[in-house]
Amino acid sequence: MSLTPIRSKNNFLVFGAPAIEDAEITEVVASMKQGWLGTGPKVARFEEAFKQYKGAQYAAAVNSCTAALHLSLVAAELNAGDEVITSALTFCATVNAIIHAGATPVLADIDPVTMNLDPNQVEAKVTHRTRAIMPVHFAGRPCEMDALLDVAARHRLKVIEDCAHAIESEYHGRQAGTFGDFGCFSFYVTKNVVTGEGGMVLARRAEDIARIKVLALHGMSKDAWRRFSDEGYKHYHVVAAGFKYNMMDLQAAIGIHQLQRVERYWQRRREIWSRYQQAFADLPIVRPTEPEPDTRHAYHLYTILLDQRNAGISRDQFLEAITKHNIGVGVHYLSVPEHPYYRETFGWRPQDYPAAMQIGRQTVSLPLSARLADRDVADVIAAVQEVLSRSNSS
Repeated sequence: MSLTPIRSKNNFLVFGAPAIEDAEITEVVASMKQGWLGTGPKVARFEEAFKQYKGAQYAAAVNSCTAALHLSLVAAELNAGDEVITSALTFCATVNAIIHAGATPVLADIDPVTMNLDPNQVEAKVTHRTRAIMPVHFAGRPCEMDALLDVAARHRLKVIEDCAHAIESEYHGRQAGTFGDFGCFSFYVTKNVVTGEGGMVLARRAEDIARIKVLALHGMSKDAWRRFSDEGYKHYHVVAAGFKYNMMDLQAAIGIHQLQRVERYWQRRREIWSRYQQAFADLPIVRPTEPEPDTRHAYHLYTILLDQRNAGISRDQFLEAITKHNIGVGVHYLSVPEHPYYRETFGWRPQDYPAAMQIGRQTVSLPLSARLADRDVADVIAAVQEVLSRSNSS
């Protein structure tokens, strides 16, 4: 029997498409008409708004979460040979930032239920060379920060939180990104708050943020806004070998208004998450576990697990079948050791991180965006049900 797609090809449901409204379009146009496109007053506004939202004292806007992670590691003054422990289930940028900072990444396995770093696995990986822990708040679920901070305190380690999925996340009444020495956020096009490309660093200490701001723009002592403002030309001096990691006003113009709607968007994603949980309750898949008590899940990703023995279909076959229904899906993520570069460079083997390996081979991320209409959500549900029904009847 031939497949009748749930949606037409000209109505393909793009995975992670952001909700863009008129306010940010108007703000971007205003920036273009004004002629100030680079780092300027709107970046400063966005930094201030983000600090207020997170209840933080110090923030620096940059051009990606990758840049935020890299700069945080540099500001932490790591040296060659220093080790940083992070998750075996994460995007490559987490590990790459450690490498680019000149440190050595060390992987720890995850809790198979939460998909976050297992504190016991982290403890087991600490050596005399360990200098930092980089927890990843996977899919928007906050890590077990009490246990991780205990490990860090006993071994005198820095903590750099990868909050790419976790803008709205909270753990025991505290905001994700405010536990460690640094918290790093993403505003990539698929994230909960978008600027197209962009990131933010939160830090505990004013001197760390001051250094990050200098490093983010070539190591110059003055940024372009202040050099060319109506206060008169300001000479700059290069005080460090910096990077080109600054955020532009064009990006901040989007982020300012996205952030104003962050709670409304979070509510919508929670509604969609709940609809999925109810609709998939009787299917032969593993649904994400509900948020832990006294935490707030950011609902960035909705990930299901497919075991071929139960579902009657492999993960990759399922991806292909859902895509044929003109619905976009994602994989978050193959475990880090599955990638050839890391295997060849560090000798990591997937089987040494069994929880991350299993999840990486079974996981599928379904569309979860505030942009989704009720009809879109219904189409996703219908496609998942239809694919699994066909698999179990064949």
